[in-house]
Amino acid sequence: MSKSILVTGGTKGIGRAIIERFAAEGFDIFTCARNASDLAELKASLEANYPSIKVLAIQADLSEKKEVSKFVDEIKAEAIPDVLVNNTGVFLPGAIHNEPEGNFELMMQTNLYSAYYLTRGFVNEMIDRKSGHIFTMGSVAGLTAYPNGGTYAVSKWAMLGMTKCLREELKPHQIKVTSILAGATYTSSWEGVDLPIERFMKAEDVAESVWAAYNLSPRSVVEELVIRPQLGDI
Repeated sequence: MSKSILVTGGTKGIGRAIIERFAAEGFDIFTCARNASDLAELKASLEANYPSIKVLAIQADLSEKKEVSKFVDEIKAEAIPDVLVNNTGVFLPGAIHNEPEGNFELMMQTNLYSAYYLTRGFVNEMIDRKSGHIFTMGSVAGLTAYPNGGTYAVSKWAMLGMTKCLREELKPHQIKVTSILAGATYTSSWEGVDLPIERFMKAEDVAESVWAAYNLSPRSVVEELVIRPQLGDI
């Protein structure tokens, strides 16, 4: 029986790179994004390159709790994923004391609440099955405060705290929990920045790290994985 991975926000950047890495290993793919045309392109590409796998690409805005619930139900109709990657996120720069009204709610709902509700949607079945691996895509912004990080940094600190709690809760149930704390990775959010592309990490390197962490024996787990550009943070 084939294994499956669910990656939220899977049409671009790190999410897409993780999907490509696991698809190459024969995993069925479940994913979502807000843009229907991007999802259609991803699905067509995966089915052309990996014809033996199943691909379910669903349009959903995970900043909305009701859409998270609907997405969970649609995935459960197919399978309980072996791997869950909470990757959906949004970055809006600004300072806590003067960032635009609504930034806090949007980034917390997108970056943190979506992962909370999605994890709760599958974790009881993982407990019953006594297997699973949950990844949360955090950030070095969740380790070190920096100017103009604002609510984005707050959401990533909170994500790391949630992931640590999950790790403790799920230890007895043979479910692994890993926080990926990535530095500046060249994705669409960095397009237009006046820096050479070589200064950034490659999304494929983050994906390779997720694959490596997944492949440890049942006796070991990567709890936190910090990945930075070779020359340091940007």
